[in-house]
Amino acid sequence: MGHEVVVTGFAPLADDAARVLVLGSLPSVASVQAGQYYGHARNAFWPIMGRLFAFDANADYPERCAALMAAGVAVWDVAAQAQRPGSLDSAIRPPSVRPTDLDGLLQRCPGIGHLFFNGGTAARLFRRHHPADAAIRQLPATQLPSTSPAHASLRFEQKLAAWQSLRERLQAS
Repeated sequence: MGHEVVVTGFAPLADDAARVLVLGSLPSVASVQAGQYYGHARNAFWPIMGRLFAFDANADYPERCAALMAAGVAVWDVAAQAQRPGSLDSAIRPPSVRPTDLDGLLQRCPGIGHLFFNGGTAARLFRRHHPADAAIRQLPATQLPSTSPAHASLRFEQKLAAWQSLRERLQAS
């Protein structure tokens, strides 16, 4: 079975109001099947965002996306495409990663002033696949604990506490 699964990510959730950018690594199998960012039922991303920005984390996907964008939050992934059997970030084949055009996003959404990495893999892929002289690399960046259910060493409340820094950054800007 030498066949590798190629996962292709989604278009960015972003508009002119974006002031921060949350970067994941690559959508999970569940997310791809759902056609949604953070589509796994046990991923803490939407419950955390709902708590931070006072919207219903169980609302329809377009509603949740609109609430996030209204708060100034853009969402995308570091990898536009990569080979990855299964959903674990650790299974991403680094040589197969095709990075997203983050500098292009920055041109379309010049208000973005801070990056937040959803987990360590996103931060590592970002450093590996976006050159040091890229415009996106000049922005301040914060690595946050992964919202993935695979990252089970932290409880929901601990993840929520760490992710408060995203809301604080928006309130400061």
